Amino acid sequence: MEDKIKYEMEFPIHASPSLLYQYISTPSGLSEWYADNVNSRGELFTFIWEGSEEQAKLVSKKSDERVKFRWLEEEDTPFFFEIRIQVDDITKDVSIMITDFAEDEDEVEEGKMLWENMITDLKQVLGSV
Repeated sequence: MEDKIKYEMEFPIHASPSLLYQYISTPSGLSEWYADNVNSRGELFTFIWEGSEEQAKLVSKKSDERVKFRWLEEEDTPFFFEIRIQVDDITKDVSIMITDFAEDEDEVEEGKMLWENMITDLKQVLGSV
């Protein structure tokens, strides 16, 4: 099995954790910012972008806190992507933490740019720009 590069990102966001959780854990919420359309059957999520489809399994979730998906084509690997909601204990500032993997350094940069664009879309949907 080839190694991938793990990367993490943090995005401050002005929204309540419970509202954010709806946007990261439900097909209708994810359709608003992550993909053109999202369908789910139980733990199997189908993400649709401009005619192409990818399927991912919801590996774990914790209400108002995080969701973790694994692409079906990587089912037997340790690779995943996770969207976590983090609340600062003192300031109560809310951030979205992204954990993802890429094949190489170039793909890390591409992945980061993609996440930045998607989180910008999420902020616009939330009115949190």
